[in-house]
Amino acid sequence: MDRFKYQKLKNLSQKIRLEILKMLSEAKSGHPGGSLSSADIFVSLYFSGLLDISKNNFKSRIRDFVILSAGHYCPALYAVLAYKNFFAKSKLKTLRKYKSNLLGHPKLNSLPGVENSGGSLGHGISIACGLAISLKNIAKKNKKKVYCIMGDGEQNEGQVWEAAMFASHNKLNNLCIIVDVNKIQIDGYTKDILNSEPLDKKYKAFNFMVIKIDGNDHRKLYKAIQRFKNYRGDKPTVILANTIAGKGLRSIENKVRAHGQPITKNDINEFLKYNKVKGN
Repeated sequence: MDRFKYQKLKNLSQKIRLEILKMLSEAKSGHPGGSLSSADIFVSLYFSGLLDISKNNFKSRIRDFVILSAGHYCPALYAVLAYKNFFAKSKLKTLRKYKSNLLGHPKLNSLPGVENSGGSLGHGISIACGLAISLKNIAKKNKKKVYCIMGDGEQNEGQVWEAAMFASHNKLNNLCIIVDVNKIQIDGYTKDILNSEPLDKKYKAFNFMVIKIDGNDHRKLYKAIQRFKNYRGDKPTVILANTIAGKGLRSIENKVRAHGQPITKNDINEFLKYNKVKGN
């Protein structure tokens, strides 16, 4: 990745984070911790040029897919889809409001580009497995990929590991799970609630290709996704992306309260004080 593209993605991530904070402030509720930690993951996927999804092809069944298993991260997804011109940016301010289709957890077909309903954690990987195996069955030589974004607290769910066995058994080498390892969940730090580490060794035991990276670094995200796309083996891939919960809002970074703390105008001002946001 050249310096210009890196800086462009980095700047866009800051815009997305600001949009997330504005949305949550307007809604007076929501989940800033994971939405902010995962912003770089969403931006890298949708704006790096590696993902075959656009406003023009999202109704096609032969394309790339992105499943958001950690449904409470949806403010990040909504913001990215709006910046990708799937729908008007003006809709973002209606998050969680009466009759809005920007729900607190995503709903399939509620908005262009939303690929699945989310809420109960652990379900997304099973949906992603279904899409991955169907793409293989549609056309043996097609190169389309399925990405599933999960949280590390979500790894507590037994269904995750059933689906991981399924993915490995069926050689779903077109499936990439991206785990946002931000180390918090609703009740505390993941290591204290139900420690699922070491995730790398667990996924290796389930016969995955494992990639560990800094999930807030666009260069490393790009290389990891590119490595998956170029992979010619028969294993599914997991990218373990270490991130900072609440990234960009210093008062909640790496704190458990980042998970669902209400956002105020003061938080937006704090973000703008410590972060450069170009083009706003």
